[in-house]
Parts: sequence; structure tokens; C-alpha cells
Amino acid sequence: MRRLCGTILIAFGLGAISGHAQSIEDSTAISATALDYIEGFYTGNQERMERALHPELAKRIVREGPDGSLLNNMTAAELIAVTGRGGGKMMPPERKTTDVTILDIYRNAASVKIVAGDWIDYLHVARFDGRWVIVNVLWEMKPRPGQTGT
Repeated sequence: MRRLCGTILIAFGLGAISGHAQSIEDSTAISATALDYIEGFYTGNQERMERALHPELAKRIVREGPDGSLLNNMTAAELIAVTGRGGGKMMPPERKTTDVTILDIYRNAASVKIVAGDWIDYLHVARFDGRWVIVNVLWEMKPRPGQTGT
């Protein structure tokens, strides 16, 4: 099986300047949570996905419908089930990107961006009972060849 490699970038925001910077351990744990989420999806590993998510996770995407914008929602249980059914295994290996960027960390909250195969995920990650878990995901599909992104 091909090993998934990702680029992990850490962008320290104003928190680092104002004295509220988190530790290297926090950054490492947040990155590990993001990788459990995306690599778990690609490999169909429900345990990794479940470990990454808060049970009350809300994953959302805005879609355009005939009457305007719609908000599609997915729960943690639904995402874990999709993962277990191998939803991410169908993507060709050369498109399975796992680029993780920590955008900001402030105390018990962090924002993370994942540039994945065909989409981009924006994660809200929280320290909950001493461990970092994903509580919200807002995602968007990348434009297909010939489409323009906005």
C-alpha cells in the first residue's frame, strides 16, 4: 500500500505575538488530528476518523440549488460510516493529497486548512477533555478542469 505523505505547515498568528502561543506539543497534536481525519478517510480507517472527531461534529458545504444556496450537513456518525464504507479509497493515489496548514491557535481553539484531493477543508479544532478534536468542518470542492474557481 502506498504511504500517504503530507506537507504540514504551521502559520503562527497573532497569538504568538501576544503571548498566547501554544506549545510545539499542541501544534503536533493538532496536525496529528488533521492527519487522522484526512488519512483515515483515504484509507477507510474508521478508528482514525473517530479519534479525530468530536461526537457532535458538524461538517458542512454550501451547494447551489434551483432556489438558491443550500447548506448540506454531515454528522460525525455519518462521516465515520462513509469512511468505513471506503469512500476515500476510490480516489486515485496520485490525487490523495494531505497538505495541512495550521492557520491559528489560541488557547483551546485552532483553525486548520487541509488541501485534499478534490476539495479543501477548513477545520475548527478544540482541546476537549485534554485532547484536540475536530468540532466543525466547512468544505468546498476544487474546480474541475475547465471550471473557474471563485
